[in-house]
Amino acid sequence: MAQYNSVRVEVKTEYIAHQSAPNEDRYLFSYTITIINLGDESVTLKSRHWIITDANGKKTEVQGAGVVGETPKIQPNTAYQYSSGTVLETPLGVMEGRYLMETDQGRSFYVPINAFRLAVPGMIH
Repeated sequence: MAQYNSVRVEVKTEYIAHQSAPNEDRYLFSYTITIINLGDESVTLKSRHWIITDANGKKTEVQGAGVVGETPKIQPNTAYQYSSGTVLETPLGVMEGRYLMETDQGRSFYVPINAFRLAVPGMIH
């Protein structure tokens, strides 16, 4: 399976203070992912694999079919966006991963998701 350069992934993160409890080592972060199909054929997101690492070095892996209960088909020159979240035991962490995609012709490929930071505002200057 080769990597596929016609799919781009953009990430925005947010700390959800009102659902967090720092005194209980509970920090909730949301992330919004935009998957952009720059290619000339439709692709379907089949599965996800995340590695989430907190500031203590604790790693959590999340794998499963699709995202947020969907296996979206993304047409050429369009985008699919979804939001999800994760809870860390520290105010700082990192997520990275990959999506398994499939073309209409049945060709599978991975789209890497570069590491992105989860941080309580003010933690990093």
